[in-house]
Amino acid sequence: RREAAGLRARPHRDSGSRPGGRARPRERRSPLPPRGLRAEPCAAGHRDGGAPERRLDRADLVMSFVNMVERDHALSHQEPHWKEFRFDLTQIPAGEAVTAAEFRIYKEPSTHPLNTTLHVSVFEVVEEHANRESDLFFLDLQTLRAGDEGWLVLDVTAASDRWLLSRNKDLGLRLYVETEDGHSMDPGLAGLLGQRAPQSRQPFMVTFFRASPSPVRVPRAVRPLKRRQPKKTNELPHPNKLPGIFDDGRGSRGRQVCRRHELYVSFQDLGWLDWVIAPQGYSAYYCEGECAFPLDSCMNATNHAILQSLVHLLKPDAVPKACCAPTELSAASVLYYDSSHNVILRKHRNMVVKACGCH
Repeated sequence: RREAAGLRARPHRDSGSRPGGRARPRERRSPLPPRGLRAEPCAAGHRDGGAPERRLDRADLVMSFVNMVERDHALSHQEPHWKEFRFDLTQIPAGEAVTAAEFRIYKEPSTHPLNTTLHVSVFEVVEEHANRESDLFFLDLQTLRAGDEGWLVLDVTAASDRWLLSRNKDLGLRLYVETEDGHSMDPGLAGLLGQRAPQSRQPFMVTFFRASPSPVRVPRAVRPLKRRQPKKTNELPHPNKLPGIFDDGRGSRGRQVCRRHELYVSFQDLGWLDWVIAPQGYSAYYCEGECAFPLDSCMNATNHAILQSLVHLLKPDAVPKACCAPTELSAASVLYYDSSHNVILRKHRNMVVKACGCH
């Protein structure tokens, strides 16, 4: 059914015409994606209301791209009418896979009867030609009512492979609107806003990336071993028993043992608020405390830390004590502008200390 709908939405080709309209380049900052992500979508123009939340959860990086150039073929009386948008993708990071890409355009109620059915289709402009129509690649089709209002979300993920493989980072998206009887309609008359819209309703593209997982090893906690009768020796200056990971932790009472402490990082104090949009700061925490022998079970000590503590008792001048360090870290998300004024939402890994232990 989707393929059939896509065929129905394909525009009429006019082999004797070139892409029309006048290019109107403008430089400005991209609208913030959170506003668009939270806005109510058109009633019939969004297939899955929970998709944005799931895509955000799966993504390590979210980039929004401002519409740099807009071409409007609706200015001429020649059909089909269309509106074309251009995006500069030079800031796409290398080594990250595109999990989803969306083109978002705001729709106001049309002047047509409110219950009129409209079909909005989006195509990628693969290649432009001087003497014939551009080569187009169908991406998505949405059906809605003329009276609908809100953000219309069109899936353009199918074009992402060419963005990453092609050296040409200038993406063109062409938008067509047809009525139920197949007549081409001016996208502006359908209520779709372009560059002349207010800043908060500018069309933009948002892309979701996920980095390839890196083989990071997390230190293993020592496994509880069976008790063994210790051999008698006079070499250790400490009572000869196995490390305190087998007791209830009372051996470290009275000392400031290794644990997590509060640490709030303020982006304002760092002077970063000229490019960081949100948050103002975050709780990073840090690890500090004693890792003295015997090591308690609450210290999350590694096998290496236990052995290092034993050797430190024998050679305190040659081997230092085990160190208190993070054993578990989590990510933190930061929304900011890049050098091209694109809005970036990046999930930075290993930013928040979740647990501490002796290493």
